[in-house]
Amino acid sequence: MATAAVATIAIPSYNQGRFLEQTLTSLFEQELPIEVIVADAGSTDNSLQVIERFADRLAGWRSHPDDGQAAAINESIARGRAPYVGWLNSDDRLMPGAIARLVAALEQHPDAPAAYGKVWNYVEATGAQKPVWVEPFDERRLALRCIVSQPGTLIRRSAWETTGGLDQTLHMALDYDLWWRLYKSFGPLIFVDDFVAMNRDHADTKTNTRRALHYREAMRIVRKYHGHVPLKWWLLQPYAVWWRAAANKLHSA
Repeated sequence: MATAAVATIAIPSYNQGRFLEQTLTSLFEQELPIEVIVADAGSTDNSLQVIERFADRLAGWRSHPDDGQAAAINESIARGRAPYVGWLNSDDRLMPGAIARLVAALEQHPDAPAAYGKVWNYVEATGAQKPVWVEPFDERRLALRCIVSQPGTLIRRSAWETTGGLDQTLHMALDYDLWWRLYKSFGPLIFVDDFVAMNRDHADTKTNTRRALHYREAMRIVRKYHGHVPLKWWLLQPYAVWWRAAANKLHSA
């Protein structure tokens, strides 16, 4: 008899075949049983060949155009049954033992809606690796920046379903919005002081190509849940948008 999965992990993907095998391998090497569901948006690269190699280990997969990342993640998690849920973008990966550490934190804090750990940022263009800015949960700090890194997060299914999953009208800051809603409904998310995931930074990521939209969505979210937008956002937005555009141009030259 198969052991019941402890977590449902959604993998939204589109033309990320060059990274997808590493992402899936990092999930199936976890110590605890998980159900993995891939929502491919109709890729035209080698993604389907990669998915088919893992098909007998997946809890489900499909490949067709969809309504975007948030909709794909919501759809996939709704197909699962495990008590904890999350998603991993198809260019990121989990560190060994990540699910076990996050599940342990949630079991030690039964009132917490989610747990999150530290995440490495790997820059594809240079091979450099440095920590993503992650810190213990605090509303004032969350209003200044997103202190929770999505690849290193695991959510209690009951909290996910109560808050309605991801807001499908958002395209960039959908995770930031979810952290706020979980916090406002259930209280602080639990910080795990250990590296649990790796975020891959490359020229094609939405964060790099749509930085201005990212800031607009994030600032609306802060105003909605925190009541006002700290001055920091207004001061740093123009510089951050310019710097990222310049960096992308340099890397693509």
